[in-house]
Amino acid sequence: MPGNTFGTLFRITTWGESHGKGVGVVIDGCPPRMPLTEKMIQSMLDRRRPGKFPASTTRMEPDQAMILSGVFEGMTTGTPIMIMVKNKDAKSGAYSPYASLYRPGHGDFSYVAKYGIRDWRGGGRASARETVARVAAGAVAGAILENHGISVIAYTLELGGIRAETTDLALINQNMFMCPDRKAAEKMVLHVEKIKQQGDSLGGVVEIVASGVPSGLGNPVFDKLDAELAKAVMSIGAVKGVEIGAGFQAARMLGSQNNDPIVPDGFLSNNAGGVLAGISNGDKIVVRAAVKPIPSIAIEQKTINTERKPETICVKGRHDISAIPRINVVCEAMVSLVLADQLLQQKAIEKS
Repeated sequence: MPGNTFGTLFRITTWGESHGKGVGVVIDGCPPRMPLTEKMIQSMLDRRRPGKFPASTTRMEPDQAMILSGVFEGMTTGTPIMIMVKNKDAKSGAYSPYASLYRPGHGDFSYVAKYGIRDWRGGGRASARETVARVAAGAVAGAILENHGISVIAYTLELGGIRAETTDLALINQNMFMCPDRKAAEKMVLHVEKIKQQGDSLGGVVEIVASGVPSGLGNPVFDKLDAELAKAVMSIGAVKGVEIGAGFQAARMLGSQNNDPIVPDGFLSNNAGGVLAGISNGDKIVVRAAVKPIPSIAIEQKTINTERKPETICVKGRHDISAIPRINVVCEAMVSLVLADQLLQQKAIEKS
């Protein structure tokens, strides 16, 4: 099964299934002599841990990170780093009623079309549980970026059609939906409760901002920085759209409006989202991810069984109402992975 490895110089390979013994990641290319502890990784994993938010599944996973290799006395050794997180609260029996049914919105149908077999216990590799490994790797990438003065932050811009109108980053950790707008966050709480009672789910938009990114990262043509960022964020299961900078709004602008004027101190606007011609321009990198509603809902839907006969399905169990805000840190991790990889590539060029 290809497609489990991401990156060029800073490469990660994730492994494991939602209801297997655990999930994890192997990281290759991390520079040596860099401080790294399980506590550093844990702080990021705790931000996506289930059971903490009103829109979250009640699956209670401690998500304890274990570094199995690549670190000695709290320092990276330059060899592959393996991080494992055990699955503690998987209840596979809850999925047995759906073993012969294709759940609408899930990868059940397409996985069978490709492989002729699927792990019906929670979705296997298609489950959001796989993102634990991405977040663990993102913590390592974040440590590299921090050493170079680069920071990445993700927050909820929109949930269920309720959009933040102001951006106060100090508010992100002060509300349960990690929204930078207090009034919008309060509306989100009420809306989620309403949708939860209806047995339905919600989508939204996550905005990711990287600050301190130097100019010169990325490559022209096929390996553009914005192309790599789009691929990274789009590879997250629930993401169905990605914008860089002004994004689709740029299609509604005039050239005189979309261009970012340049002065000696930098750019007067940032419609480019920090990327010009596929290369960072030194401004903030701005990425937005459109997150679809969780497909497991308690409302009856039409489907077919594995014999392609018509059925109806009502998915019950421990499911999120929305991937937001747990997906926020996953988006942050993927952007961090791209920037760490691009930073190492640029340093290799500068040394040659």
